[in-house]
Order: sequence, then structure tokens, then C-alpha cells
Amino acid sequence: MVRPSRNPPARVARLQQQLSPRDRAVLGVLQRVRLASLRHVQRLVVVDGSPHARTRRAQLMMTRLTTLGVVTRFSRIIGGVRAGSSGYIYGLSGLGQAVVETGGPLGGKRRRVWEAKPYFQDHMLAVTELYVQLVEQHRLGRGDLLAYDAEPASWRHFTGSGGELVQVKPDAFVAIGRAAIEHSAFVEVDLSTETLPTIQKKSQRYIDYWRSGTEQQWRGVFPKVVWLVETEHRRERITGVIGKLALDGQALFDVGLLDDGPQLLSGSDQGVAA
Repeated sequence: MVRPSRNPPARVARLQQQLSPRDRAVLGVLQRVRLASLRHVQRLVVVDGSPHARTRRAQLMMTRLTTLGVVTRFSRIIGGVRAGSSGYIYGLSGLGQAVVETGGPLGGKRRRVWEAKPYFQDHMLAVTELYVQLVEQHRLGRGDLLAYDAEPASWRHFTGSGGELVQVKPDAFVAIGRAAIEHSAFVEVDLSTETLPTIQKKSQRYIDYWRSGTEQQWRGVFPKVVWLVETEHRRERITGVIGKLALDGQALFDVGLLDDGPQLLSGSDQGVAA
């Protein structure tokens, strides 16, 4: 017996007709970053009017999209109880994924919603915040955001020394144009949840990928690998890990503070040549 689809094509088509350009922009944001707060949505999509009016319009829009079933509002609120509806977290529902005609991560089976445990949510929201800041920087004319691929679109794979398939999984790939130069980077957002041996293993994998020449054959240069951290102490710790890697690979890396991420990404070297 063939089970009926959870999202019949007629329902999907009807919703696609109902959505406004702004609605579609919201779904596009959630498709790209997977999770976003109401504040993120407001800063990206509702950019006209007073701050109070923008917040109100964003709230009404997200309530409507949640009622339509294309967006899921998480029960968790960031920023504490006082944050109210401004602290809600949103993601695409399975229906929302069908409406924007996307599959699950890496094109796999659609999920009912892209969920995660709280500490993974915090990490995804930190990556989303970086994306929002890069868009805002772009609007101010402080660098053209040429490309932004979040996970899993940012992932790369190559053939290891033993013939095995190896993956590197940056949180994002970013390309920014400034002064006729393209600055590209693989971004790793670190919230101090991973051990230093894990950081070393990840960094070594980037060196192995650089040595494979795969990215250089594709793009002509190898992007910087930029670790973004929350504190100076963590910056010193990761810098120490990088300093123990092979000398020829250390130049691949930069370590900076999350707050300085947009400026670092737009001013870093273009990339590392083959």
C-alpha cells in the first residue's frame, strides 16, 4: 500500500501562490542557515521603518508562516523569559522545505524540522549571526558578499593518502570582494565546546586538503581557514595548537574573535596559492 504524501503537491503549490516575496525571502534565509532568531529575520528581511515597527512586522510575519505550517517555532527562547517573542528560534518545517523545493541536508530525505540539541542550536545561531553581520556589512558598502555557503553546502571532500574519501566540514565558506580583490575563507565558529586535540585534528585535515590540491584545481586558490572564538583566552589556546602544526601549513590559518569576524573575513589574504 502506498502511503499518501505528508505534503500533497496541490497543498505545496497553493502555498507557493500564497507567499509574498518577503515570505519567500524568510524561507530562503532559513534554507540557507537552518536556524534563525526573530531578531535575525528582522535584520535580514524587515529593514524599513522604525525599530519598533520592524519588530512588530517581523513578529506578525513569523506568526503567519508558523500558522501556515512552513516554519517551525522552537519551544526554546534565547535571551531569557524577558525576551518574549523576540527570543523565538525558527527553522523550516518539512512542508517549508517542500515549498522552497529543497531536500534535507546534502539533498537527503526531508525532515519534519531541522532540529538540534541546545548546544548545537547555540552554535548554528552563532554562525547565523555571522551571516547577518556579513549581509549588514555588505549593505553598508564595506565589502561585497560574493558567496556564503553554510553547512552542508560548505563541506568539501578529497581522496586521502590511502585512497579513502575524506571530508572537511567548515561551518561556512565565505567570499568577499573588496578593492577588486576576492577574499575567501573557510570559517570555523568555536564556542569552546571542542577539545584542543579535536581542534588539532580538524586543522590537520585542512592541511591535508590543501596538500591534495583539490580546491586549488577548482578555484585557483586555497581559502584561509579562519577560526572565530569568543574570548582572548580561547584565541591563545587555538593559536598555540596551530603553532604545533607543520610550518608550511601554519600560514593557512587565522584565529580571531567572533566580534571581529566580518572585518577579519573581508581583510584577510585572498587565499593561499597552490
